[in-house]
Amino acid sequence: MLWKKDVLFCDISPTTYAISEKKEILKRHIKNLTGKEKFCHEYRSDKLPNLLSNYSSGLIKTGKGIDIRLQENKAENIAIASASMNGMVIHPGETFSFWKAVGKTTKRRGYKDGRVIENNRLKPGIGGGLCNLANTIHLLILHSPMTVTEFHNHSDALAPDHGKRIPFSTGTSVSYNNVDYRFRNDTDQDVQLLLWCQDRKLYGELRSEREYPWRYDLVEEDHHFRKEGEKYYRVSRIYRRTIDRKTGDVLKKELVLDNHSEVMFDYSLIPEDQIRQE
Repeated sequence: MLWKKDVLFCDISPTTYAISEKKEILKRHIKNLTGKEKFCHEYRSDKLPNLLSNYSSGLIKTGKGIDIRLQENKAENIAIASASMNGMVIHPGETFSFWKAVGKTTKRRGYKDGRVIENNRLKPGIGGGLCNLANTIHLLILHSPMTVTEFHNHSDALAPDHGKRIPFSTGTSVSYNNVDYRFRNDTDQDVQLLLWCQDRKLYGELRSEREYPWRYDLVEEDHHFRKEGEKYYRVSRIYRRTIDRKTGDVLKKELVLDNHSEVMFDYSLIPEDQIRQE
């Protein structure tokens, strides 16, 4: 086999990819043990009184090119993972880690083949679909004063939009355990994460001891699809606004994602009026 200098070790073969993945997992374990982050670990069965943010979404997507078996498996995977963090309390100064809460996704723990993205391709994989769960958490956190400390994104154009476009309806990437989603509570009170599945929907709430003086919303600007070479991409800019709860004044507007997502669904389903020629 000829060696190409510009080819990464992990891209040589499935074996080298697996070796690289195990190396990164080990590095993250060592970093977790030797680092200074204080991770949350407490759970409460009773809810904190103030609702900070909430979100719900359907677990099963249908349509052209969507494997319903993988969708059903995804729903089961999300139900298992949600139960592992439902009721988790994040005290001031503590960090939430998706993978420290969920743990490794294995068949023995009940996880099944769901849809995963590897090298920009959709494929079956054990525990697939948990990016949907991570994304729900990210939406809750973006509507709160929590500090996101680790975020990775993949395409948010995995399937056609149904109804009104919701910024960040998908797009958060997690992969055990080196591609994590983390946030830190830099406020002066406890917050609590609630996640559960019911009637084929995922529900999420972020709660606190008392109301904060701010509220938050997401604004997407210049949303469109664009053809680049032989592929289509969703392009937009997503901002988070911090709003004074009493006056309604916008105190801050910050860019949270300069979106450039490869379309992973059938191109014929892209709305023609949203395609921009450039």
